[in-house]
Amino acid sequence: MDSVRKYLKGTNSIAGVFVQSTKQTMSIFNAKNKGLLTPGTSLVLLEAQAATGFMIDPVKNKKLSVEQAVTEGLVGTEWKNKLLSAERAVTGYTDPATGSIISLFQALKKDLIVKDHGIRLLEAQIATGGIIDPVHSHRVPVEVAYQRGYFDEEMNKILSDPDDDTKGVL
Repeated sequence: MDSVRKYLKGTNSIAGVFVQSTKQTMSIFNAKNKGLLTPGTSLVLLEAQAATGFMIDPVKNKKLSVEQAVTEGLVGTEWKNKLLSAERAVTGYTDPATGSIISLFQALKKDLIVKDHGIRLLEAQIATGGIIDPVHSHRVPVEVAYQRGYFDEEMNKILSDPDDDTKGVL
């Protein structure tokens, strides 16, 4: 049952920072503001959260949309647009030509997203339970997503590369 749950809900992403000396748990954004994380590391971790469908408040143990996270001060307004873009990896992107909602993979093909950024969002999904199926709204292994035609052979090689040292970091 746990293997099924993994693909329906995913697994946990990094939610925050625990300061051993003070036994204090804080959000990634708060840790950045206190100088415990660099802005770049903080943004990558927060984008990874957003790319899995929600932001995590580690203090209140809540899952929030990017909009809610900004409203509640979990993340700053200066990162709102970047995090909304990452969140669209789950909710879909608007095709400017048709106005319809398209998947992350389709957005990559239409050059609506920078390739490296799209790969980072996909790798965040993989690290937390699998590629989010844009049609059925659940997670699937990389092989299944490839078989369903969600991305091409080149992207499959990138995402399946066991020597890629970025996997598991998120």
